[in-house]
Amino acid sequence: MIRHLPLRIAAACLAPLLVLRPDAAHCQAAPSAAVTMDHISITSVGSGSPVVLIPGLSSPRAVWDGVVPELAKNHRVLLVQVNGFGGDAPGKNLAPGILDGLVAELDGYILREKLGRPALVGHSLGGLAALMFAHAHPEHVSRVMVVDALPFIAVLFSPTATVAMVEPQAKAIRDQMAGSFGKPADAASAETTANRLALKPESRAKVKAWVMASDPRVSGEALYEDMTTDLRPDLAGITTPITLVYPWNATGPTREVADPLYRGAYAATPHITYVDVADSAHFVMLDQPAAFQAALIGFVGK
Repeated sequence: MIRHLPLRIAAACLAPLLVLRPDAAHCQAAPSAAVTMDHISITSVGSGSPVVLIPGLSSPRAVWDGVVPELAKNHRVLLVQVNGFGGDAPGKNLAPGILDGLVAELDGYILREKLGRPALVGHSLGGLAALMFAHAHPEHVSRVMVVDALPFIAVLFSPTATVAMVEPQAKAIRDQMAGSFGKPADAASAETTANRLALKPESRAKVKAWVMASDPRVSGEALYEDMTTDLRPDLAGITTPITLVYPWNATGPTREVADPLYRGAYAATPHITYVDVADSAHFVMLDQPAAFQAALIGFVGK
Protein backbone atom coordinates (compact mmCIF):
# COMPACT_ATOMS: atom_id res chain seq x y z
CA MET A 1 0.00 0.00 0.00
CA ILE A 2 1.30 3.46 -0.85
CA ARG A 3 1.72 5.32 2.40
CA HIS A 4 3.17 8.76 1.76
CA LEU A 5 4.97 10.97 -0.75
CA PRO A 6 8.05 12.24 1.08
CA LEU A 7 9.60 14.40 -1.65
CA ARG A 8 8.46 17.11 -4.00
CA ILE A 9 9.19 14.99 -7.06
CA ALA A 10 6.47 12.60 -5.97
CA ALA A 11 3.93 15.36 -6.55
CA ALA A 12 4.65 14.97 -10.24
CA CYS A 13 2.90 11.63 -10.09
CA LEU A 14 -0.35 12.68 -8.45
CA ALA A 15 -0.52 16.30 -9.49
CA PRO A 16 -2.47 16.58 -12.73
CA LEU A 17 -5.82 15.26 -11.45
CA LEU A 18 -7.81 17.88 -13.30
CA VAL A 19 -9.18 18.78 -16.69
CA LEU A 20 -6.73 20.54 -18.86
CA ARG A 21 -7.27 23.14 -21.55
CA PRO A 22 -5.16 23.69 -24.67
CA ASP A 23 -2.81 26.65 -24.46
CA ALA A 24 0.26 25.73 -26.47
CA ALA A 25 3.56 27.44 -25.75
CA HIS A 26 6.41 28.04 -28.14
CA CYS A 27 10.19 28.09 -27.88
CA GLN A 28 11.96 31.41 -28.13
CA ALA A 29 14.40 30.22 -30.78
CA ALA A 30 12.04 29.84 -33.78
CA PRO A 31 12.38 26.09 -34.39
CA SER A 32 11.53 24.34 -37.65
CA ALA A 33 8.02 23.12 -38.39
CA ALA A 34 7.14 20.11 -36.27
CA VAL A 35 7.49 16.60 -37.66
CA THR A 36 4.49 14.84 -36.16
CA MET A 37 4.38 11.09 -35.62
CA ASP A 38 1.87 8.86 -33.82
CA HIS A 39 3.22 9.48 -30.31
CA ILE A 40 5.51 12.52 -30.51
CA SER A 41 6.41 15.54 -32.56
CA ILE A 42 9.91 16.93 -33.06
CA THR A 43 11.16 20.37 -34.05
CA SER A 44 14.78 21.40 -34.54
CA VAL A 45 16.82 24.57 -34.30
CA GLY A 46 20.48 25.37 -34.76
CA SER A 47 23.25 23.31 -36.34
CA GLY A 48 26.13 21.22 -35.14
CA SER A 49 26.33 18.06 -33.06
CA PRO A 50 22.77 16.95 -32.20
CA VAL A 51 21.19 17.21 -28.75
CA VAL A 52 17.70 15.81 -28.07
CA LEU A 53 15.58 17.43 -25.33
CA ILE A 54 12.62 15.45 -23.94
CA PRO A 55 10.21 17.18 -21.51
CA GLY A 56 8.40 15.52 -18.63
CA LEU A 57 4.83 14.68 -17.68
CA SER A 58 2.29 17.20 -19.02
CA SER A 59 5.16 19.48 -20.09
CA PRO A 60 5.61 21.00 -23.55
CA ARG A 61 8.91 21.57 -25.31
CA ALA A 62 8.75 25.14 -24.00
CA VAL A 63 10.19 23.85 -20.71
CA TRP A 64 13.58 24.12 -22.45
CA ASP A 65 13.11 27.73 -23.63
CA GLY A 66 15.73 29.04 -21.22
CA VAL A 67 18.53 26.88 -22.62
CA VAL A 68 17.67 26.51 -26.30
CA PRO A 69 19.13 29.82 -27.58
CA GLU A 70 22.56 29.19 -26.03
CA LEU A 71 22.55 25.50 -26.92
CA ALA A 72 21.57 26.19 -30.54
CA LYS A 73 24.68 28.32 -31.09
CA ASN A 74 26.80 25.19 -31.43
CA HIS A 75 24.33 22.31 -31.67
CA ARG A 76 21.36 21.07 -33.63
CA VAL A 77 18.73 20.99 -30.89
CA LEU A 78 15.90 18.47 -31.35
CA LEU A 79 12.86 19.34 -29.24
CA VAL A 80 10.51 16.46 -28.52
CA GLN A 81 6.90 16.88 -27.42
CA VAL A 82 4.52 14.09 -26.45
CA ASN A 83 1.29 14.27 -28.44
CA GLY A 84 -1.45 15.47 -26.10
CA PHE A 85 0.87 17.71 -24.08
CA GLY A 86 1.10 21.47 -24.65
CA GLY A 87 -2.32 21.61 -26.29
CA ASP A 88 -1.40 19.22 -29.11
CA ALA A 89 -3.81 16.57 -30.38
CA PRO A 90 -3.30 13.23 -28.60
CA GLY A 91 -2.61 11.17 -31.70
CA LYS A 92 -2.30 7.53 -30.64
CA ASN A 93 -1.52 8.41 -27.02
CA LEU A 94 -5.02 7.61 -25.81
CA ALA A 95 -3.97 3.94 -25.84
CA PRO A 96 -1.21 2.20 -23.87
CA GLY A 97 2.33 2.38 -25.18
CA ILE A 98 3.24 6.07 -24.89
CA LEU A 99 6.76 5.49 -23.54
CA ASP A 100 7.53 2.64 -25.93
CA GLY A 101 6.13 4.70 -28.80
CA LEU A 102 8.27 7.69 -27.83
CA VAL A 103 11.44 5.60 -27.77
CA ALA A 104 10.68 3.82 -31.06
CA GLU A 105 9.71 6.98 -32.94
CA LEU A 106 12.69 8.93 -31.65
CA ASP A 107 14.99 6.13 -32.77
CA GLY A 108 13.37 6.10 -36.20
CA TYR A 109 13.79 9.87 -36.48
CA ILE A 110 17.48 9.66 -35.53
CA LEU A 111 18.03 7.03 -38.21
CA ARG A 112 16.09 8.90 -40.92
CA GLU A 113 17.87 12.16 -40.17
CA LYS A 114 21.25 10.41 -39.99
CA LEU A 115 21.98 12.03 -36.64
CA GLY A 116 24.49 9.39 -35.59
CA ARG A 117 24.70 9.24 -31.80
CA PRO A 118 23.14 12.37 -30.34
CA ALA A 119 23.17 13.36 -26.70
CA LEU A 120 19.81 12.85 -24.95
CA VAL A 121 18.44 15.05 -22.19
CA GLY A 122 15.21 14.12 -20.43
CA HIS A 123 13.31 15.68 -17.54
CA SER A 124 11.08 13.60 -15.25
CA LEU A 125 9.06 11.25 -17.50
CA GLY A 126 11.41 12.29 -20.29
CA GLY A 127 14.36 11.20 -18.17
CA LEU A 128 12.83 7.76 -17.81
CA ALA A 129 12.33 7.66 -21.58
CA ALA A 130 15.98 8.63 -22.12
CA LEU A 131 17.08 5.75 -19.89
CA MET A 132 14.81 3.39 -21.81
CA PHE A 133 16.34 4.64 -25.06
CA ALA A 134 19.89 4.10 -23.82
CA HIS A 135 18.98 0.56 -22.80
CA ALA A 136 17.22 -0.30 -26.07
CA HIS A 137 19.41 1.59 -28.56
CA PRO A 138 22.88 2.17 -27.08
CA GLU A 139 24.35 2.41 -30.57
CA HIS A 140 22.22 5.51 -31.32
CA VAL A 141 23.06 7.66 -28.28
CA SER A 142 26.38 9.07 -27.07
CA ARG A 143 25.38 10.12 -23.54
CA VAL A 144 22.31 10.84 -21.45
CA MET A 145 21.40 13.58 -18.99
CA VAL A 146 18.55 12.65 -16.64
CA VAL A 147 16.93 15.62 -14.88
CA ASP A 148 15.14 14.67 -11.66
CA ALA A 149 13.90 11.21 -12.58
CA LEU A 150 14.29 7.83 -10.93
CA PRO A 151 14.55 4.37 -12.51
CA PHE A 152 11.46 3.37 -10.46
CA ILE A 153 9.49 6.31 -9.14
CA ALA A 154 7.39 4.16 -6.81
CA VAL A 155 10.27 3.93 -4.32
CA LEU A 156 9.17 7.41 -3.28
CA PHE A 157 5.95 5.85 -2.04
CA SER A 158 7.64 2.98 -0.22
CA PRO A 159 11.24 1.71 -0.25
CA THR A 160 9.89 -1.83 -0.76
CA ALA A 161 7.49 -0.92 -3.55
CA THR A 162 7.06 -3.26 -6.51
CA VAL A 163 5.22 -2.85 -9.79
CA ALA A 164 2.53 -5.24 -8.59
CA MET A 165 2.10 -3.18 -5.42
CA VAL A 166 1.61 0.18 -7.15
CA GLU A 167 -0.29 -0.99 -10.24
CA PRO A 168 -3.80 -0.82 -8.72
CA GLN A 169 -3.24 2.73 -7.47
CA ALA A 170 -1.62 3.76 -10.76
CA LYS A 171 -4.65 2.42 -12.63
CA ALA A 172 -7.05 4.28 -10.32
CA ILE A 173 -5.20 7.56 -10.83
CA ARG A 174 -5.11 7.03 -14.61
CA ASP A 175 -8.82 6.36 -14.73
CA GLN A 176 -9.62 9.35 -12.52
CA MET A 177 -7.59 11.63 -14.74
CA ALA A 178 -9.15 10.27 -17.92
CA GLY A 179 -12.60 10.70 -16.40
CA SER A 180 -11.96 14.42 -15.90
CA PHE A 181 -11.75 15.03 -19.65
CA GLY A 182 -14.46 17.38 -20.86
CA LYS A 183 -15.24 18.82 -17.44
CA PRO A 184 -14.40 22.36 -16.29
CA ALA A 185 -10.74 22.80 -15.48
CA ASP A 186 -9.73 23.21 -11.86
CA ALA A 187 -7.27 26.11 -11.78
CA ALA A 188 -6.83 25.81 -8.01
CA SER A 189 -5.64 22.22 -8.33
CA ALA A 190 -3.28 23.20 -11.11
CA GLU A 191 -1.85 25.93 -8.91
CA THR A 192 -1.38 23.50 -6.02
CA THR A 193 0.45 21.17 -8.39
CA ALA A 194 2.72 23.94 -9.62
CA ASN A 195 3.52 25.06 -6.10
CA ARG A 196 4.74 21.57 -5.24
CA LEU A 197 6.91 21.22 -8.33
CA ALA A 198 8.61 24.61 -8.49
CA LEU A 199 9.87 27.22 -6.03
CA LYS A 200 9.84 30.58 -7.80
CA PRO A 201 6.55 32.40 -8.53
CA GLU A 202 7.42 32.73 -12.22
CA SER A 203 8.31 29.03 -12.40
CA ARG A 204 5.03 28.08 -10.77
CA ALA A 205 3.03 30.23 -13.19
CA LYS A 206 4.54 28.40 -16.16
CA VAL A 207 3.99 24.96 -14.67
CA LYS A 208 0.38 25.80 -13.85
CA ALA A 209 -0.26 26.86 -17.46
CA TRP A 210 1.38 23.71 -18.82
CA VAL A 211 -0.61 21.42 -16.56
CA MET A 212 -3.82 23.09 -17.72
CA ALA A 213 -2.77 22.80 -21.38
CA SER A 214 -2.40 19.01 -21.52
CA ASP A 215 -4.93 16.31 -22.31
CA PRO A 216 -5.69 14.52 -18.99
CA ARG A 217 -6.27 11.24 -20.81
CA VAL A 218 -2.71 11.32 -22.14
CA SER A 219 -1.27 12.54 -18.85
CA GLY A 220 -3.09 9.75 -17.03
CA GLU A 221 -1.80 7.01 -19.31
CA ALA A 222 1.73 8.44 -19.29
CA LEU A 223 1.66 8.61 -15.51
CA TYR A 224 0.43 5.01 -15.28
CA GLU A 225 3.33 3.87 -17.47
CA ASP A 226 5.80 5.94 -15.45
CA MET A 227 4.59 4.47 -12.15
CA THR A 228 4.65 0.88 -13.43
CA THR A 229 8.03 0.98 -15.19
CA ASP A 230 10.93 -0.38 -13.16
CA LEU A 231 14.32 0.04 -14.85
CA ARG A 232 16.38 -0.88 -11.81
CA PRO A 233 17.25 -4.36 -13.14
CA ASP A 234 18.50 -2.77 -16.39
CA LEU A 235 20.80 -0.11 -14.92
CA ALA A 236 23.88 -2.31 -14.72
CA GLY A 237 23.58 -3.04 -18.44
CA ILE A 238 23.36 0.61 -19.52
CA THR A 239 26.92 1.41 -20.59
CA THR A 240 26.03 4.84 -22.00
CA PRO A 241 27.51 7.59 -19.78
CA ILE A 242 24.77 9.19 -17.67
CA THR A 243 24.69 12.55 -15.92
CA LEU A 244 22.03 12.82 -13.22
CA VAL A 245 20.84 16.31 -12.26
CA TYR A 246 18.78 16.44 -9.09
CA PRO A 247 17.35 19.22 -6.88
CA TRP A 248 17.38 20.01 -3.21
CA ASN A 249 16.22 22.93 -1.12
CA ALA A 250 15.68 24.02 2.47
CA THR A 251 12.07 22.87 2.72
CA GLY A 252 12.58 19.47 1.12
CA PRO A 253 13.99 17.43 -0.23
CA THR A 254 16.95 18.70 1.75
CA ARG A 255 20.42 17.74 0.63
CA GLU A 256 20.65 15.21 3.47
CA VAL A 257 17.63 13.44 1.99
CA ALA A 258 18.27 13.99 -1.72
CA ASP A 259 21.89 12.79 -1.89
CA PRO A 260 21.32 9.23 -0.61
CA LEU A 261 18.02 8.92 -2.48
CA TYR A 262 19.32 9.73 -5.95
CA ARG A 263 22.80 8.31 -5.58
CA GLY A 264 21.41 5.13 -4.10
CA ALA A 265 18.86 4.74 -6.88
CA TYR A 266 21.57 4.89 -9.56
CA ALA A 267 24.32 3.05 -7.68
CA ALA A 268 24.27 0.13 -10.14
CA THR A 269 24.88 2.39 -13.16
CA PRO A 270 28.40 1.77 -14.54
CA HIS A 271 29.17 5.30 -15.78
CA ILE A 272 27.40 8.10 -13.94
CA THR A 273 28.09 11.68 -12.89
CA TYR A 274 25.97 13.40 -10.24
CA VAL A 275 25.09 17.11 -10.36
CA ASP A 276 23.03 18.48 -7.48
CA VAL A 277 21.37 21.88 -7.85
CA ALA A 278 20.64 23.80 -4.65
CA ASP A 279 17.52 25.91 -4.08
CA SER A 280 15.50 24.12 -6.74
CA ALA A 281 12.56 21.77 -6.93
CA HIS A 282 11.42 19.34 -9.62
CA PHE A 283 11.57 21.96 -12.40
CA VAL A 284 15.28 22.58 -11.91
CA MET A 285 15.65 24.42 -15.21
CA LEU A 286 13.04 27.00 -14.16
CA ASP A 287 14.08 27.51 -10.54
CA GLN A 288 17.82 27.75 -11.22
CA PRO A 289 18.23 28.50 -14.95
CA ALA A 290 21.87 29.64 -14.77
CA ALA A 291 23.02 26.60 -12.81
CA PHE A 292 21.06 24.26 -15.05
CA GLN A 293 22.39 25.84 -18.24
CA ALA A 294 25.95 25.55 -16.94
CA ALA A 295 25.40 21.85 -16.20
CA LEU A 296 23.83 21.28 -19.61
CA ILE A 297 26.53 23.09 -21.57
CA GLY A 298 29.16 21.15 -19.65
CA PHE A 299 27.34 17.91 -20.42
CA VAL A 300 27.03 18.43 -24.19
CA GLY A 301 30.61 19.63 -24.37
CA LYS A 302 32.01 16.35 -23.11
